[in-house]
Amino acid sequence: MSITLILVYLSIVSGILPLLAALYNYRQLDSVLKLFTLLCLVSLSFDVLEYISTKLGVRNNCPLFHLYVLLAVLFFTVIYYRAFYESIFKTIALILGGLALVAVICNAIFIEHIWVYPSISNTVSCLLMIILSLTYFFQLLTRQEFVHIDKQALFWINTGVLFYFSINIFLFMLYNKIDPSVRNDYYMIQSGANIIANLLYSVGLLCKPQKTT
Repeated sequence: MSITLILVYLSIVSGILPLLAALYNYRQLDSVLKLFTLLCLVSLSFDVLEYISTKLGVRNNCPLFHLYVLLAVLFFTVIYYRAFYESIFKTIALILGGLALVAVICNAIFIEHIWVYPSISNTVSCLLMIILSLTYFFQLLTRQEFVHIDKQALFWINTGVLFYFSINIFLFMLYNKIDPSVRNDYYMIQSGANIIANLLYSVGLLCKPQKTT
């Protein structure tokens, strides 16, 4: 079995870890973390569905990718909107999220179409997540009250978001221009980043609520 295939399997299995962490710590999760848990469930479902469809001989899974990007943009926009506590940041999340949704829909209909890998949509979603995650770090580091940021659930989750989308933005941007014979080799980057991100998400979902002073 090739390293590429091993990483694909590990990437899919790693999606279970945040769900187990959320289940174990469910009573401590607030509404934002529960919504993020639902996103993790959706993500794992798409990974499994993609794997099963490939095994069944489906040659083109691109419509699944387009749909997932659309849902991910929607989920993350709502998650960050609710995580931000300053109105200016909430407004930024809504505006950027709305623009990203329009771009993803237009791309699927008019540009790359649903049967082509959504390179543009993924790139747009990466830009959105990077901006939102950096904005959240700014909010976290400029809070007036004292907090242990390493004990904050959203600190770890936000770190995972920034790591995953920063690592993959150039892969997604150039994916359709890569020789199809070597695409799987390059896609190892996504699998590895996904494993690490899921570990960070799991740590975040295991954090207990912290009091501020």
